[in-house]
Amino acid sequence: MLTRVWLPDSPEAFGGLPAGIESDVWTGGDELPPTADEVEYVVLPLGVKPEIIRKIAALPRLATVQILSAGADNILPYIPAHITLCNARGAHTAATAEWTVGAIIASVRNFPRFAAGQQAARWDPTTSDAVAGKRVLIVGYGSIGEAVERRLAGWEVAIDRVARHARDGVHSIDELPAIAPDADVVVLLVPVTDETKHMVNAEFLKMMKDGALLVNAARGVIVDTEALLAELASGRLRAALDVTDPEPLPDGHPLWSAPGLLLTPHVGGAVRASRQRAYAVVTAQLARLAAGQPLLNVIGAEGY
Repeated sequence: MLTRVWLPDSPEAFGGLPAGIESDVWTGGDELPPTADEVEYVVLPLGVKPEIIRKIAALPRLATVQILSAGADNILPYIPAHITLCNARGAHTAATAEWTVGAIIASVRNFPRFAAGQQAARWDPTTSDAVAGKRVLIVGYGSIGEAVERRLAGWEVAIDRVARHARDGVHSIDELPAIAPDADVVVLLVPVTDETKHMVNAEFLKMMKDGALLVNAARGVIVDTEALLAELASGRLRAALDVTDPEPLPDGHPLWSAPGLLLTPHVGGAVRASRQRAYAVVTAQLARLAAGQPLLNVIGAEGY
């Protein structure tokens, strides 16, 4: 029997189709392909509107939705329990890790100040801090956290690792109150769950030492924006954010002008190779689907 799938691009972009798989191209528009009653596996294009996701989730034979991103918080509310949701874990690991390490170095070495000086044609030297000797706390030690640590190797930093559950060399998230006060840099890489929303609140920020740097490469809702603004305004903490709450950041929002903040518009994974890497995840999934093997990167009851 043939399995019908919908892809956001031609089959050639995924290296062709394995035997037993038939496909239609659907790029996320309101008009669905005529095989809506047959499709079992849909690769959801980026930026699909919630009302279209709801329509997709109601298709009679749909069994699996595959997304092209690692984060699924904006998709999960629309996927019923009988449909398997898979993410593209690993596809954007390298790019996000690069952004994270770059943000740390840029913030610690005052690159935003020097960039502003260049724009104003102003020679504005100052003595900066050094990355060497810093203690970096990675909160959410999965594949991206591991990649961040690999990229920091050789920078003479100490690494503390925190994940949901403790394992060899990795602390439990319950141990954060004992670890966070010693960190010079706190990197956030946790997924969005009920437990992690506003995890970094006023109490968490107060645990951080004076002059520490908060780096958020996860999702904006992990951080209480008002609490962070208060710390930035006081000058006690600095931050580098690739994600914000709200997002996109509206005109006039106080984060635009907050002191001590390096802000980028959710571009951590936005590199030219990102589509190719995400498509490679889909190619592997199609092979498993054709072979009747369990799919990878399934988002289970505990999240992802």
